[in-house]
Amino acid sequence: MAKPILKKTALYTLGVVSGAFLTVSLQSIAAEKKDALPVQSIRTLAEVYSQIKANYYEDKSDEALLEGAMKGMVTSLDPHSEFMNKKDYADLKENTTGEFGGLGMEIGSEDGFVKIISPIEDTPAERAGIKSGDYIVKIDGVSTRGLTVSEAVKKMRGKPGTNIELTISRKDSNKPLTFKLTRAIIKVKSVRYKLLEPGYGYIRITQFQERTVATLNEAAQKLAKENKGPLKGLILDLRDDPGGLLNAAVGVSAAFLPENAKVVSTKGRNGKEGMVLNARQEDYIITSGGDPLKGLPAELKNIPLTVLVNSGSASASEIVAGALQDHKRAAIVGTQSFGKGSVQTVMPLSGGSAVKITTALYYTPNDRSIQAQGIVPDVEVKDKTRTFESREADLAGHIGNPLGGEEVNGKVVDDNEAEAKEQAASEPEAKDTRSESKKLEDEIAERRNPNPAKDAQLKAALDLVKDPAKWQETLGAAANKPAKKDKESDKADKADKKETGKKDSGTGK
Repeated sequence: MAKPILKKTALYTLGVVSGAFLTVSLQSIAAEKKDALPVQSIRTLAEVYSQIKANYYEDKSDEALLEGAMKGMVTSLDPHSEFMNKKDYADLKENTTGEFGGLGMEIGSEDGFVKIISPIEDTPAERAGIKSGDYIVKIDGVSTRGLTVSEAVKKMRGKPGTNIELTISRKDSNKPLTFKLTRAIIKVKSVRYKLLEPGYGYIRITQFQERTVATLNEAAQKLAKENKGPLKGLILDLRDDPGGLLNAAVGVSAAFLPENAKVVSTKGRNGKEGMVLNARQEDYIITSGGDPLKGLPAELKNIPLTVLVNSGSASASEIVAGALQDHKRAAIVGTQSFGKGSVQTVMPLSGGSAVKITTALYYTPNDRSIQAQGIVPDVEVKDKTRTFESREADLAGHIGNPLGGEEVNGKVVDDNEAEAKEQAASEPEAKDTRSESKKLEDEIAERRNPNPAKDAQLKAALDLVKDPAKWQETLGAAANKPAKKDKESDKADKADKKETGKKDSGTGK
């Protein structure tokens, strides 16, 4: 088991009573310790509370008002922090220990609406055709405006076999889309694998779970057995993997790195390094039963390795990609990742409630922050089937990158649309007679069966591992590059520079 390195003690005090008593109490506290509490702000809070109690058109209980105040205070911090009342916290504990019916997607919050970071493979959400970057604007006909992430999750979870209707807003669609889904027990197949051709294997991780490290080991052993000998190269696919357990990310990194190599660290408000996790058993073993990497094929430590990422690769996926990139163990191929580099801690409170707040940020071995920027690929290859990309920097109130640099926002991918139109114009039009459900079914089947001939990113990754010299040259190519701006920002900058140049020339004359 990983040692509990982060140890924090938090004391929260909130009292809202009558105005006179509050004023006297706060003044006494402030007198004892200068600037201990923002007396005027808390006095204003008490005044707002009093005005609502006295004048609001209907009577609101003290509990409802104070819970609303606490929710507002915590959710204003960042998109991943939230206050949980007693029932919310009890639901959270139940959901992390037992089975539940759900839809299978990672969600966040943006502009007061629920935003889909990534649907999880082989779940009702993915099978229905829900995509990364979609907004859930209604759940069963009721607007999601103002819902917290946990409130939205609670509405979407339920008894397996029950139905739910989601109204989705999609960037490239002129009208809202309606999806009717059936809740199911979410049992994600964490690891898939395939021998692409003799000597070259492919492993896809859809989510980081308790069994991911052991299953990765099993997949590598089966690939070697099917290959009838050691592999010559391997592709690790983390596209649209929303993350999961931190220890599992450390274990996956450890499969390819030297023992004790640094994988990830955290830093809190003081900027000092806190938790440090390395490629060693005590930092990635989640359950008892020995080392899940025992018997791992030895060649995985040195054969050419590429990692596929895109804007749906978040959190634990970015930790793995960042560690392998910094140690120059793998070439990162694809498009820039999501950029969720923050650590959330759930802290129980008195009375059975809790707060989940951001307590630190993740850093790669070379001390790079992932936050709001993500992992920049060493070899950028766009996905022509993806028309929209969504990232952490799009979320309202997100935390900025502490090291500076350009944040990377999601955008409509116009290049892909233009290329598709150009291709359609140059080729004879073949009428697609398939129904929409059949198209979706075929698309999902193709994703289950990796094919470099139909996947430009996968082909680029395979070509690299088949050319060790070129692969070696590519290692770490983007590790120190700044995050890229989108084309609109570039155009604006060029226009500014051009205008500045004209003014300078005029002054010179």
